[in-house]
Amino acid sequence: MLNVEGKVVIVTGASSGIGEASAKLLAQNGAKVVLAARREERLAALQSAIEGQGGTAVYKVTDVASLEDVEQLARFALDTFGQIDVLVNNAGIMPLSYLHEKKISEWDQMIDVNIKGVLYGIGAVLPHMRERKRGHIINVSSVTGHIVRKSWAVYSGTKFAVRAITEALRQEEAENNIRTTIICPGGVSTELVHTISNEEIKQNIEESLQMALPAEAIAHSILYAVSQPEYAAVNEIIVRPTKQEL
Repeated sequence: MLNVEGKVVIVTGASSGIGEASAKLLAQNGAKVVLAARREERLAALQSAIEGQGGTAVYKVTDVASLEDVEQLARFALDTFGQIDVLVNNAGIMPLSYLHEKKISEWDQMIDVNIKGVLYGIGAVLPHMRERKRGHIINVSSVTGHIVRKSWAVYSGTKFAVRAITEALRQEEAENNIRTTIICPGGVSTELVHTISNEEIKQNIEESLQMALPAEAIAHSILYAVSQPEYAAVNEIIVRPTKQEL
């Protein structure tokens, strides 16, 4: 029996890709999912799809780069379900570029969403989890949080940061029975590539994604981490396409 039934799970970046697939899979296994993203029409459609399959879902339009939005998301989850068992910090963007291009607004966006968004999520749910002496925070990093390649400098930097933040969180909150998990996907077929403004880099990424995993493969990793008994924490999972070398 999976340790998922009845858990209240917040999923950011739920309007597509890994977030959407994870929300569906968790709901299919009995979780009550709180969907968060910026695109309301996508969230509403996902809620309807989950409910159509007998699952439980609510949504709140949320920009994870806004501390106020994320704090309101946590309050919404508590007001609706009375508890927060799991936070999946999944929202992220990947506008890759070479450093000499000085795409400073893109650097700022990645830092705001990929790092600050994770921190805001942690900060919003941690008081509740500490009070209950239980909880689970899952942060989506990347294989590029382990390796660095040209044009990936800032994106990799944000994903290395997610791993560092999550490991520190693990050490700080272990005594409070709060579990942490880092998910590091390799190539996955998602909308991330659409945020790349450098056409050369975008084309190279699109070609490499011919071997990409479906988002559902990462959703199953998240389900696995959530479903473990409370005394066991799966701290990090790397999932690559079999044929991916780096």
